[in-house]
Amino acid sequence: MARQTDRLDMTVPFQPVNIAVMTVSDTRTEADDRSGDLLVSRIAEDGHVLADRAIITDDVPKITARLQSWVDDSQIDVVITTGGTGLTGRDSTPEAFDAVVEKEIGGFGELFRMLSFQKIGTSTVQSRALAGVAGGTYLFALPGSTSACKDGWDDILRYQLDIRHKPCNFVEIMPRLSESATTRRGG
Repeated sequence: MARQTDRLDMTVPFQPVNIAVMTVSDTRTEADDRSGDLLVSRIAEDGHVLADRAIITDDVPKITARLQSWVDDSQIDVVITTGGTGLTGRDSTPEAFDAVVEKEIGGFGELFRMLSFQKIGTSTVQSRALAGVAGGTYLFALPGSTSACKDGWDDILRYQLDIRHKPCNFVEIMPRLSESATTRRGG
């Protein structure tokens, strides 16, 4: 099996994307948001632009409002959340995503859990990691642990958010995310 780095076509110019990071937590602050810090660091290291960052409590209306504001912001291409994807009563990121997402990317959660299974075994079923598209913006929900954020970025997002990744990637289809069925059919 080819390594992901072998799938980068270095003849294609890198294209940075604008990414917003949301930490969903009732307890984290800017001083101890290690998962958010890890994502911000990875985003910069890989040449992308941090467009915004926020810490939001586990509250569906608050999460939904921030997600929607970022979807409505034409300067934000991607939103990555960390936290709130578990099964407890306060874990509500997937429910907030349900209110915003127009089209699911089912394979993201499946792939995340497959990769996570290799590290934490069957405990991965407690993750409700997911992804979707809304208003031409990609939305990704990762669990709140730094390990989960590392796996989500290093093993999936790093490559899918790199236009040089072949045979395909999320960046190359970004201009077409907002097409309507009528537009695709020619009128």
